[in-house]
Amino acid sequence: MRILCLLITLFTSALAQKIESFASLIPEVTSISPGKPFTVALKLDHPEGWHSYYLNSGGIELPPAIEWQLPDGATAGSIQWPVPEVKDAYDAKSFIYSGSPAFLIEITPPASLAPGDTFTFSANATWQICKKSCIDEDQKFTLKLPVTESPTIDETQITLFQTARSTIPKNPDQQIQFKAYSSSKSTETIDLEVTGISEPPTDFIPNQPYLKALSDGGTITPVTGGFLITLKRARINAFEDPIPQGKTISGILIGKQNILVPEKNIQLPPPEPISFLNLLPILGGMFLGGLILNLMPCVFPVIGLKIMGFVQQAGHNRRSIIQHGLTFALGVLASFAVLSGILYAVRTAALNSGGDAIGWGYQLQNPFVVVILLLLMFILGLNMFGLFEIGTSATSVGGNLQYKSGHAGTFFSGVLATVVATPCSAPFLGAAIGATMALPALQFFSGFAAMATGLATPYLVLSIFPALIEKLPRPGAWMESFKQGMSFLLFATAAYLLWVYSGLIGQEKLIAPLFGLSLIAFAAWIYGRWNLPHRPKTSRYTAIFLTATFATAGIVLSLPPKPDELWQPWSQETVEQLHTEDTPVFIDFTAQWCTNCQINKKFAYTPEVIALAKQKGIVFLKADKTKPNPAIEAKLTELGRSAIPVNVLQAPNQEPIITPEFITPKILTELFSKLPDKK
Repeated sequence: MRILCLLITLFTSALAQKIESFASLIPEVTSISPGKPFTVALKLDHPEGWHSYYLNSGGIELPPAIEWQLPDGATAGSIQWPVPEVKDAYDAKSFIYSGSPAFLIEITPPASLAPGDTFTFSANATWQICKKSCIDEDQKFTLKLPVTESPTIDETQITLFQTARSTIPKNPDQQIQFKAYSSSKSTETIDLEVTGISEPPTDFIPNQPYLKALSDGGTITPVTGGFLITLKRARINAFEDPIPQGKTISGILIGKQNILVPEKNIQLPPPEPISFLNLLPILGGMFLGGLILNLMPCVFPVIGLKIMGFVQQAGHNRRSIIQHGLTFALGVLASFAVLSGILYAVRTAALNSGGDAIGWGYQLQNPFVVVILLLLMFILGLNMFGLFEIGTSATSVGGNLQYKSGHAGTFFSGVLATVVATPCSAPFLGAAIGATMALPALQFFSGFAAMATGLATPYLVLSIFPALIEKLPRPGAWMESFKQGMSFLLFATAAYLLWVYSGLIGQEKLIAPLFGLSLIAFAAWIYGRWNLPHRPKTSRYTAIFLTATFATAGIVLSLPPKPDELWQPWSQETVEQLHTEDTPVFIDFTAQWCTNCQINKKFAYTPEVIALAKQKGIVFLKADKTKPNPAIEAKLTELGRSAIPVNVLQAPNQEPIITPEFITPKILTELFSKLPDKK
């Protein structure tokens, strides 16, 4: 519908009689002073029945714009938009100005001016006026203002500027807060939560074209401390994603007082509680994860020592032993409470600052989050497999806790038991965080409490039945085998995350992360083999340096690449169409399994090369033969080639130029420079 409206507008504009509106650029002062801002007004006088548009017209119409030509050191602020009228249009509301609106702009002259100078500046204003058709208008202005010790207000323009300022929405008071969410109930609505106001707004005018006004099918619902405004999505493009990922919302809240809504990121909706039956498996998993922590090599050997410490402190008094066990469990619960509180605060801060929600499913939509999780799982897997060790000194710290006396020592022992478990149990803790991050507060903390209970349960059971200590299996080689076996679960998780990552960055770009993981594994091997206490300091320092070098290189290679907007899919029809438009093309015959092709892509297309290509109007086409493609094979045969890489510059009415197999920025620069600049 919007495309049809655009065609109608363009057609009727071409037939419309030229009807001019009048514009003037009016300063608020008759003189300025060095470095002190002053205000100018762009005043539009519309013909009867015609109107111009707000920052967001509500359709495809254009708002007023100003291009400034200012002396060095001077700056111009943004247009301060008055509150527009809301008008019914074809399929949505339009936001318009009729009559004689004034748009205020603040100008700051350079501080280097001196009294007696003249401050001269120019502006080119463009705007569009519409009735049944639309007409583009423009006008150039040049103003000269004398420089004096202090600015002088133009008495004749006081009413104009007072009226203009009264039409500008006010900045919100500190108690008024805004949050925006993509609705959990529909992909076609956005929720704007406004708190700190007592009366419901009558309308909301969005600054973004992908949102409709509140009066255009939206709803408003009272919530604690304010109101929830649900806005419908506006579709300018039929193929547009209904969920505006990474987009923002701002605008004007219309009511008793018109309030300017600052730009807010559209977040994912707040976590919703799940039913108790669905929560039970999560709590069971958290509890089991806590139990598994006790089987880690850095935790299991000290369990018996802890309980014997309780027995010694209690003097074999059964009741006192149980009390120490409960105190120890309280220390574990307290430490997990602190840990989960920090994580919850991080999540809340991310949401309040407009960042993405940190739910597990939502995390996997962000390539940076996925690659961090991937690297974490991979490195921890290498650690658990025994390629290198972390956290080994924590065991002795835990064992020494038995010498602390009283319940304070027992409580502290429970705190340190959690700290001791953390290096060995990070993968289980990571899984627990992932499973609970999408839950609301009460269920979030319940999950961590279940995990803490799992960690503390063996201590509670053995404090009640200390004779069971003799039944525990003796620490031995089986524990190392168990730890290595658990590493394959982490490698499987890393493999899954790598698969997800390939879908986010594109399978053809996965080669760099694969080499990056290899470098990280090599760094871990160096660290585990040479950074050992019995090695000379020179060897250890060298190992640390090489570890940092290879690990850094691996991480850099693994990070998400920049979005590839350079290449378009190749077809002979595309080439012929571009040639009819007098456009040259550069074709890359490539495949994912072609190493030379990937090297070319990584190093040949520098920003300078791409800028030159744009200057020449070259369109880049990718002929991907990762899978069999008869059309590509036929074209390669026509070019007299059978193996790739093959890179071809083909200008209209000219023979194709085939580059060497390995291309460099210099080769491409020399090749592209032979073409004329784009007209």
